[in-house]
Order: sequence, then C-alpha cells, then structure tokens
Amino acid sequence: MKITVETTIRAPLEDVWRAWTTPEDIVRWNAASDDWHTVRAAVDLRVGGTFSSRMEAKDGSRGFDFEGAYVEVEPLRRIAYAMSDGRTCVVEFLEEAANGPDHRVRMRETFDAESTNPVELQRQGWQAILDSFARHVEAGRGSSP
Repeated sequence: MKITVETTIRAPLEDVWRAWTTPEDIVRWNAASDDWHTVRAAVDLRVGGTFSSRMEAKDGSRGFDFEGAYVEVEPLRRIAYAMSDGRTCVVEFLEEAANGPDHRVRMRETFDAESTNPVELQRQGWQAILDSFARHVEAGRGSSP
C-alpha cells in the first residue's frame, strides 16, 4: 500500500531543495514531534548514493536509524529512494509560483507503508515531519548557498 503526504511551502524552489538535501538542515527539521530530534544525517545525493539519519527521543529512551539509497535524482524536481528495509519513496518538488515574493513549492512524498504500525499513524508521522520541514524553510533557517 502506498501513502502520500504533501504540503505547500512559501519559498523559492532552490531553498526548498537545498534544505531537503543538506545534512545541516536535516538535523534541524527532521522530527515528527518536539520530543524527538535527529542527531546526525549524511547525504550522498546521486543515483546509487546513500543517505542516513539517526532519530532519537530527546529523553534518550529510544532511537532508530533511517537509511537507504537513491535510485533517482532529478535536481529541483524529484528524488526516489529505496529504504534499507526495501520499501520505496518518491519525493516531488512541484513549483507552483516562481515569480516575485509569492514563491510556492508543493512537496509530495509517496511511500510504501510498513506492516508494523497502522497506516493512519504512518501518514500522521510523515506528515508531521513534512510540516516541520515547511516551517523550517519558511522561517528562512535553511542553509546558505
């Protein structure tokens, strides 16, 4: 089963892409709730390249690694990857407005559901992370070029 989450971000496409693909940014936005955080991230953004991040509860009670390999990289448009458990995800960057101060990018993630947690819980978790990402970019906290 596939699950899709999406959001619209008011920022230039280049800023959205950079914040999504830069480890220094990923550790700032990659959490579904305030009691979790990402303590490290690595990105080798090319077909066959790998990514990884370590997410942990802030109280130190638990954590997990999220990792995989890129199977498609189309700069400023699309990233597809295979997670270490074999599931796949496609991330689309859809520019809706590119001129003036009203930049908008719709981001859509479509991923294979896992079998451990209920589908709605997975959707909520991935949506919360995507919403955190949008807040990070819109606040202008993304990395500089």
